[in-house]
Parts: sequence; structure tokens; C-alpha cells
Amino acid sequence: MSWSKAAAATCLALALIATSGCGFRPLYGERSAASVTAPELAAIQIDTITNREGQLVRNSLLDKMQPRGAAAKPLYRLTVGVGIARESLGVRTDETATRGSLTMTASYTLIELAGGKQVMSGNSRAVSSYNVLDSDFANVISENDAIRRTAVDLSEEIKTRVAIYLSSRKAS
Repeated sequence: MSWSKAAAATCLALALIATSGCGFRPLYGERSAASVTAPELAAIQIDTITNREGQLVRNSLLDKMQPRGAAAKPLYRLTVGVGIARESLGVRTDETATRGSLTMTASYTLIELAGGKQVMSGNSRAVSSYNVLDSDFANVISENDAIRRTAVDLSEEIKTRVAIYLSSRKAS
């Protein structure tokens, strides 16, 4: 083994030792924070969210947080408010758009049901874009797909932040 390969192997070994001693735990995997918080994520009652975009976010949250169904006795309640903004991009000389952008925002609050105490709150944002075509039908399909993708991204961010909070709370 050459000197540079030995030095690289030594640096890698030192980096692995350093991260194992700092309390770093991966969020995903068998021995991760997600496996620790999976029962707690399933024990979160997710309130109904108004409008179609909110329904998509809620359904995605249910799929991600409660894949085996809701817990019989929820420990927390998650309330989420969703808003959406549309913007035209790529405007032609005849002032018609060729590209659209969606920005979906959510404000969420995690409440402990035992005491009714708010334990966490936050805001998340997801952006998606889509093509604007000459066909009205194609535009509706394209925009609906962008809304669905943005809702999934937004729900993933909310789930991750809640999982991080629950795993840090459990560790302390």
C-alpha cells in the first residue's frame, strides 16, 4: 500500500472514530433515531387540514408517520396549516407563461395530549415547478402533479423535523 493510501485510510478511521464519539446517530436505519421514534410517530394524531393541498399533505403525513395505522392511544396532536402561492415564470414576448412555480408553506404545531402543552412548532416550505403548455388539459395535469410533488416534499420535511425533535427529547 502506498503512503497516500495509508494516509487516506488513517484519516477515514479517525473521522469514523470522531463521529462515533460525538453522539451522532443517523436518522434512518435499523439503529437510527427513526427506529426509536417510529412508535411515537405512529402515536401522533394528525388533524384534518383544510383545502385540497392540505388534504394531500395530511395523507402523505399519514403514509409516512403511520404506515401500520394510527395508535390506539395517541400521545401527541399535530396541527398543520398549508398555504400555496403560484408564480408565472419564463414569460414569452406575447406575455404568456411557459413555466409555472408553486410554493407551498406549512406552519405546524405539536401538542402533547397529556397536558395540552405545545412542545414544538415550526414552518416549512417546498417549491416545485411545471411546464405551461398550449393545452388546457395538459396544464391542469401538469399543475396537479406539481401540487402533489410539493405536498409530498413538504410532508417529508415536517415528518423529519418532528422525528428529530422526538428523538432528541427521548435522548435527553
